[in-house]
Amino acid sequence: MIQIGDTTLDLSDPLTLAAFVAGAVLLLLVLLLIVLLVRSGRASATNAELARQLGGIGHAVQVLGQGQDQLSGGLRTVSDAQANAQSRMIQTMETRLADVQRQMQDRLHENAMKSARALSDLQERMNETLTGSTVKTTKSLTELQERLATIDKAQANIEKLSGDVLSLQDILSNKQTRGAFGEIQLNDIVSKALPTDSYAFQHTMSNGKRADCLIHLPNPPGPIVIDSKFPLEPYEALRRAETQAQAAEAGRLMKTAVRAHIKAISEKYIIEGETADGALMFLPSEAVYAELHANFADVVREGFNARVWIVSPTTCMATLNTMRAILKDARMREQAGAIRKELHLLSADVGRLGDRVANLDRHFHQASKDIADIKISAEKAGNRAKRLDNFDFEELAQDDAAAVVQLPKT
Repeated sequence: MIQIGDTTLDLSDPLTLAAFVAGAVLLLLVLLLIVLLVRSGRASATNAELARQLGGIGHAVQVLGQGQDQLSGGLRTVSDAQANAQSRMIQTMETRLADVQRQMQDRLHENAMKSARALSDLQERMNETLTGSTVKTTKSLTELQERLATIDKAQANIEKLSGDVLSLQDILSNKQTRGAFGEIQLNDIVSKALPTDSYAFQHTMSNGKRADCLIHLPNPPGPIVIDSKFPLEPYEALRRAETQAQAAEAGRLMKTAVRAHIKAISEKYIIEGETADGALMFLPSEAVYAELHANFADVVREGFNARVWIVSPTTCMATLNTMRAILKDARMREQAGAIRKELHLLSADVGRLGDRVANLDRHFHQASKDIADIKISAEKAGNRAKRLDNFDFEELAQDDAAAVVQLPKT
């Protein structure tokens, strides 16, 4: 800012600055003109040069005026361009602001629609959940009633089972019924483990004694007897013993009963020349079997010495499976001759099959050779037909001559 009298000049304005510069240049030129005029009065010899310089100065002033006009026009152009740019920017900002406002309105509307749909879906799910809960509650009550009915039936079955247990106790309390119980269990195990023609129940021996079961094993070892024994009273006395004296007495009774059974089986069912040199004593109770092997090992060894092997339902099944393997092996040996004969016939059949395959292979080889010769003849005939079709008689004559030369001499 420059203060000249009452007038204030703003040098930041391009127009004011250009005018100020032009005035300064004009003032400088006037001063130069005055200096030149002064000097012209002193030296007339330089008048011509001064006139020339004045003409140059006038031309420069003219050019400077034109530059000032161009500068003013450029400044106006720049000012107009800035105004247009500001106008376009304002329009662009207004357009973008309108777009943003429209997009915001669209998104708000879309979010409102989504919220409405989500609320509707939530209401539907809640209704479905409530309906499902009602159905599940009804179903649970129905199932609860069914389970109560099932519990009532189970209670009735338990009461019936209690009666059956009492009946079983009555059966086991009687020696005859207890023996029948062991025989029935033995029959069930044997019938499941062995073929029907390999055993016999209630078989009468040559000495008139009747065995519970006789297994027809081949020699050796020969037929073997399984007899069912159930020393229940000594075992129950042993379980009920509360003092050391009662346990000792029950143990003595247990040993006596088992030894008596071992001796009876050894004397009745081991017959030289008729049965194997051993027999099996079947105990229908796993608990009695475990008690013997746990606390009465000496009695078990006495049974081994007397060739009477004590078995429980589990070990009896394992023993019978071993016997089944022995029976199968014996029957395989009996059929060995028939098997060898069938193998000989099979070998002859295989030999004939090999000869026929060889003959068939020769026929196939000859047929393939004939087919190859036919293919060669067909190719030659095709080539000859093509030549005849093209009237190539000269080449045909040459081929015929070559064929005559290649013919074998007879």
